[in-house]
Amino acid sequence: MEKLKSLIPEDLLQTVKTSSVDDLLSTSSSLLCLFLQLPQFHQAVSELANPELGCCGKNEKTSLDLKRRGNLCFRSRNFDDALRYYSKATRMAPSDAIDGDKSLLASLFLNRANVLHNLGLVKESLRDCHRALRIDPYYAKAWYRRGKLNTLLGNCKDAFRDITVSMSLESSLVGKKQLQHELKAIPDYQNKQTLEYDEYHPSNYAGVDHLPSVQSEVKLRCVTTAEKGRGMVSECDIEQASVIHVEQPFSVVISKSCRETHCHFCLNELPADAVPCQSCPIPVYCSESCQIQSGGMLSTNETDKHQLHHTFQDLPDDIVEHIKGVTSADIHYSETECIQEHQHECHGANWPAVLPSDAVLAGRVIMKSINQGKTAMDLSNLQEILEFSHSYSKMNPESKLELHLLSIVLVWCLSKSCCPDLSVCEASVTQTIILLSQIKVNSMAVVRMKSSGDFFKCNPSGNVSAKEPIQSLEQIRVGQALYKTGSLFNHSCKPNIHLYFLSRGLVMRTTEFVPVGFPLELSYGPEVGKWDCKDRIRFLEDEYFFHCGCRGCSQVNISDLVINGYCCVNKKCTGVVLDSCAATCESGKLNHFLTAPESLDHHFQLREKVCANVREVASSLLTKPSGSLHIEPDICLKCGSRYNMGNCHAEVNKAWNHLRRVDQLMNSGRANVSVLSDCLRSISVLRTFLHMYNKDIADAEDKVAQACYLAGELVDSRKHCEASIKILKRLYEDEHVVIGNEMVKLASIQLASGDSNGAWDTTKRLSQIFSKLSENPRVDKQILFSIQYDS
Repeated sequence: MEKLKSLIPEDLLQTVKTSSVDDLLSTSSSLLCLFLQLPQFHQAVSELANPELGCCGKNEKTSLDLKRRGNLCFRSRNFDDALRYYSKATRMAPSDAIDGDKSLLASLFLNRANVLHNLGLVKESLRDCHRALRIDPYYAKAWYRRGKLNTLLGNCKDAFRDITVSMSLESSLVGKKQLQHELKAIPDYQNKQTLEYDEYHPSNYAGVDHLPSVQSEVKLRCVTTAEKGRGMVSECDIEQASVIHVEQPFSVVISKSCRETHCHFCLNELPADAVPCQSCPIPVYCSESCQIQSGGMLSTNETDKHQLHHTFQDLPDDIVEHIKGVTSADIHYSETECIQEHQHECHGANWPAVLPSDAVLAGRVIMKSINQGKTAMDLSNLQEILEFSHSYSKMNPESKLELHLLSIVLVWCLSKSCCPDLSVCEASVTQTIILLSQIKVNSMAVVRMKSSGDFFKCNPSGNVSAKEPIQSLEQIRVGQALYKTGSLFNHSCKPNIHLYFLSRGLVMRTTEFVPVGFPLELSYGPEVGKWDCKDRIRFLEDEYFFHCGCRGCSQVNISDLVINGYCCVNKKCTGVVLDSCAATCESGKLNHFLTAPESLDHHFQLREKVCANVREVASSLLTKPSGSLHIEPDICLKCGSRYNMGNCHAEVNKAWNHLRRVDQLMNSGRANVSVLSDCLRSISVLRTFLHMYNKDIADAEDKVAQACYLAGELVDSRKHCEASIKILKRLYEDEHVVIGNEMVKLASIQLASGDSNGAWDTTKRLSQIFSKLSENPRVDKQILFSIQYDS
């Protein structure tokens, strides 16, 4: 993109950067005309759009080399690396490539099945055997391996049939004799209960989770206001933890950072036997189900039924039917179930791998609209179809230029690589610019909660390996999606709904009681308790182009007062002192806070709770008369004492420099007692100058808890973890998901120190939090299981 920018004359550059929506046809036309005359542009886009020039196609030589490396690792019993090489090789192998007398892809699936078997992943190994046989029904080794796996799984009837087929394909007498012994070793399948075959059918491993149902009594309505535009309100009273909305995405794309670890369709974590796309090496899926729904084809060799019957004519009819069932590609979906979002990218061109995620998502939206016959080939009615809002005119100049360049490149790539009828003109470029600006403000980050460790364990000795950090949860951004109805919910820094994702599906739940007619609002990122008010407002203006006036930003609340606050010079006073920036921001909402309406019982109760909290740290605010009020910096908001901040900033920064060493030492596994003493002195300094509920102290306590844990000081680790949670409870609500995440850490510390009863109590509390926010609290179930096991 930088090369293209350098080709634009200065006057046109400034015209584009200062353009409004009304100017887009003109600026798009001028920029497009310029580029179409430049050989540099044609060379750049050809490298992106021409499959023959791309590096995203299948490559037999690369696949064979990866297979060779996998073989070497397998022989040295390095099964983890062997699995990695074989999996990469399956992605690169062309479907028609032959290795020796066998299909290359079939041999790779069988090799990987052998690795998975050695790693104890029996079901995954069975699925790979099935994939190999679907490509090559005459693969004797694959039938044999499948029979051994079915024996392990207790599916003796299928095991007998599999090894019988393998024996019929075996040419040597020695081999046949050995297989005969294998048959005799199978338990009497006729007298043994047999598992259903379909249980291990590869298509049944589907990563897509079922979405919960919206409660029948929940009624929502879309309204438009002058302040926030379109938004959703409740048409009835809605209880806390109610499911109010579920939705599948209009379009979705995986994050580039997760391409190797998550399914490109359902966005769930990949199993060990991930399925590659048949036509290009970029996508990988958790199952054939996701592969087909995404628009891919099964890796299969449709064998002539007559030839199959002729080859196995000496076998009983039930075994011949068994062969047909195993080797046929019988996964079918209706047109409505097949999303086919990857199909237009599946030609080996570079652009889907190179362009930013926003552009790839825009390409999927465009191709979906074209394939459904909803938009013209110049995209002239695309904006009307989607009905998403946008804020192009409010974007900064560089962003406007970026959207112009991306749109021209994207339309050209789509036209030249997969949609020759798509018109490369000012109308299509203009609509794509608007689409990208819509994606900017309407797309949602699809996230997964990831645990930092693989298991919990009770360790009464207190000896904790540095390789086993405190169990914790973190959010991983796995994808980006557009939800047409989900985009209508407005933002609040104190949201009353929480959203989470099951596979691709969006689920929204209320986090508090919502009275009839009240807005239903979620958080676009910053929340009260996470950042202070001025930083939240700045972020929302930069990213979403509006000035936030939500209840969190228009009302005084304890979190914004203390999150970056300083302590009073009077050690017996719990009041907070603000610097000039925070004082200015909080003064702006003080009058609204003191004169807020109290019409609804629920909100009157909330206001009383807020007032009680504020009284703890800023009681003088509640005694001032309404009118022109302001908060003075460097003055305690509770007792009025003056605070001299002259030296405190330097001391606080020095303390944090010591604490930053903790991260480095934890990452290197060198946390020790001397390091801990430095940390404790640093926390003492922070507590001297900062308010006791300042978030910096909570973060510092969290770092020290981790350092203590790695140094084996589990009692101190628990103490500092609990201190961090105590502060966070004042910044957030008691049952906020952040508190649940911190309790995961506390439970793991309790388990490691042998306190199973304490861990049990903590886990019950965090389970209550997660159960109100999600249908799928997998992590706390894992903790509960570990505690029960160790107790």
